[in-house]
Amino acid sequence: MTFTPTDPPELEKALASLSVEQVVRLLTGSAMFELYGEESIGLAPMVFSDGPTGVRGSEFTGGRRVSLLPNATLLASSWDEKVADGVGRLLAEEALAQGVHVVLGPTVNLHRTPLGGRLFEAYSEDPLLTGRIAAGYVRGLQALGVGACVKHFVANESETERHTVNSVVDARALNELYLLPFEIAIQDAHPWTVMAAYNDINGVAATEHDELINGVLKGQWGWDGLVMSDWFATKTTVPSANGGQDLVMPGPQGPWGDQLLAAVRAGEVTEEVVREHARRLLRLASRVGAWWTDPVPVRGLPGPTDPVRREQLRALAAGGMTVLTNEGSTLPLDPAAPTAARPLVLVGRHALGTVAQGGGSAQVRPPHVVSIAEGLVAALGADRVRVVDGVEVRQSPDVADPRFVRDPETGMPGIRITSRRADGEELASTASDLAMIALGMTTSAHEGAAGVELAAELDLAAPTEVEVGVRGAGRWTVEIDGVEHQVELVLSAGDLGAAILSPPVWTTIVTAGQGSRLTARLDTSQGALGLLGVVARPAPRPSVEVIAAAVEAASGAGTAVVVVGLTTEQETESVDKHTLALPGDQDELVRAVAAVADRTVVVVNAATPVLMPWLDDVHAVVWVGLPGQEGGNAVADVLLGLREAAGRLVTTFPAADGDGPAWSPVPTDGSLVYEESVRVGYRGWDGGEKEPRFWFGHGLGWTTWAYHSVRVENENVLVELENTGTRPGREVVQVYVRPEGESVRLAGWAIADDVPPGERRTVTVRMDSRVLRVWEGVTGGRSAVVSCWSRVGSGTYGCARTP
Repeated sequence: MTFTPTDPPELEKALASLSVEQVVRLLTGSAMFELYGEESIGLAPMVFSDGPTGVRGSEFTGGRRVSLLPNATLLASSWDEKVADGVGRLLAEEALAQGVHVVLGPTVNLHRTPLGGRLFEAYSEDPLLTGRIAAGYVRGLQALGVGACVKHFVANESETERHTVNSVVDARALNELYLLPFEIAIQDAHPWTVMAAYNDINGVAATEHDELINGVLKGQWGWDGLVMSDWFATKTTVPSANGGQDLVMPGPQGPWGDQLLAAVRAGEVTEEVVREHARRLLRLASRVGAWWTDPVPVRGLPGPTDPVRREQLRALAAGGMTVLTNEGSTLPLDPAAPTAARPLVLVGRHALGTVAQGGGSAQVRPPHVVSIAEGLVAALGADRVRVVDGVEVRQSPDVADPRFVRDPETGMPGIRITSRRADGEELASTASDLAMIALGMTTSAHEGAAGVELAAELDLAAPTEVEVGVRGAGRWTVEIDGVEHQVELVLSAGDLGAAILSPPVWTTIVTAGQGSRLTARLDTSQGALGLLGVVARPAPRPSVEVIAAAVEAASGAGTAVVVVGLTTEQETESVDKHTLALPGDQDELVRAVAAVADRTVVVVNAATPVLMPWLDDVHAVVWVGLPGQEGGNAVADVLLGLREAAGRLVTTFPAADGDGPAWSPVPTDGSLVYEESVRVGYRGWDGGEKEPRFWFGHGLGWTTWAYHSVRVENENVLVELENTGTRPGREVVQVYVRPEGESVRLAGWAIADDVPPGERRTVTVRMDSRVLRVWEGVTGGRSAVVSCWSRVGSGTYGCARTP
């Protein structure tokens, strides 16, 4: 299907036929993820879905099972815009299969500090890499008629106090860094929507920032798309309408509607302003097939368990995995080395329960998640892999694994949810294989209930100690085998989103057996919003016992693979980290195994930097991100050399907490001051007193490289390189420049793919002039620009001033 960049000829006629009441109605969502249609002009309702690494659909929980892609930092670690384009097309297929018109992604906020809780959704600390990967994603998604939503506009780099924080950013940093990924995505791929953020920028809410939305986005950049709010982000009526925001989400309640209509009638907002918002909405509808054009036909698209889709996801995950160290070519492992007598020893909680995605609104419901243990056992055979559990990695448990509990009525994995009216009569009774329910967010049969009961039987082989409890705010009555507990759980944060994204938890340790019954009742007569669930799992073992078992297994082992990482407690929406240290006693586990195994390989199952105090004690480290539903198979492919781990880091890894140009994401008196200005990430580390553990752009792969010559021809840098190793390899040739008196910055890169051993190849890197601009002063309300070219290798620079 071909999409025209011009407006449909019917647009102005259709817009003129609508009353102001009809126009205003279109500008607030009709539900959590849906918009109103308008029958009089043939406008169909549009459906949005959270992204960016899966298309969840309109249900926050309990919806259809969909493909779970690797997370954004892992995808970006390929440094490949073609990969991003493929990701966009894959997501478009997932969206079309569900009738979704717009996917809420990509996220292009920068990794300002490694403590950011939501970094796993964003690509990198560099604006050029972020912008170009995002542009590829947008092109792929929109090529099939599904809209992309570039988010969160702008300076949205902290989750702490995220609804109210004022990001204080100087004009130069705002223009050179934080606006640049949006500018690149818009110029190179023309996304059809942009999402305004929760935060303020220099004292003005993002959802009503006239200077940035009307002045820069729609004015200076000439962008004709639709600006929607982040969910529940809009704080005002008149300033947000006049400030350039086009759509308030979600609905039907909100600060527009009747209030906006009254403001128009009072002359506080002109009718032309709201009609311009509607014009952009109709333009979006025409692009996604909800009005004037037809939607893309859906035929024969692969589902999330289709072998074609599984192979795509497996290749995507492996393609971004990054070798950080590799002493003596420890990696890749020889698949023939492990035997039944001397198996590969695999250790760690993340080996058995591999974390495939981050927490929050980006979560999707995959058909399965292949753990690293399952992937290696499938590749080598059960008799050649010895799997040993690791230390506890969570501070508080997640909801019960459905395989550990069963519905008392059906005996199937999961729980029974029963809701009642105020008079005690049953409202609904349903099964849930998620062991939880979302209230106040969906149109489920339990909405409006005065009380909810969650019931489960424990599926245990023999009497044992278990940890049981509940998640979710409210007054609970929890009963386990007839013993009753009265529990009141309150939100620790004022953010209502915490009820959904980080609900409070209560647990206790009990002795239970096969068929033990857990029942949790909650009074919801005053209304309830958030995720409610039951906790049930084997009681945690002391770390000393777990480590001793790992040492026993690894003693004398040829190779031990220890899998460590973070969880959705650290990598999640609504919460920032306070340390880069691995949770629990994982560092002690690595040291103990490394002390007794012949060779130790550490696999890091995390999306963002972690501290590695054991680095000198191990032989190899490979970073595998949050690898999605096929993650375990992809990790096995990489460890055994079936695919090259040719990724390059997208974030600089500090060696210690507190190191680096920007650290704390916590506001002071409501403001988060970007004191480092443009010295973000590697730009700030460059020339500093301390060295990072691993630089942005680092990655080893399976071979070695020699660079023989570098020459510059105008904006192109020609690099001759040679594969000096013994295996074919992939190299990412990166060009950095240092404009005179300025910090270093990435100016471009190119990929040399599948280069045989001994071969020389010349790679051309085109430098991007947009990263070479230096903003200074203010001229006519806009900053003046100095464009600087670095003559790579010669040390000379040339600059030309432009408006």
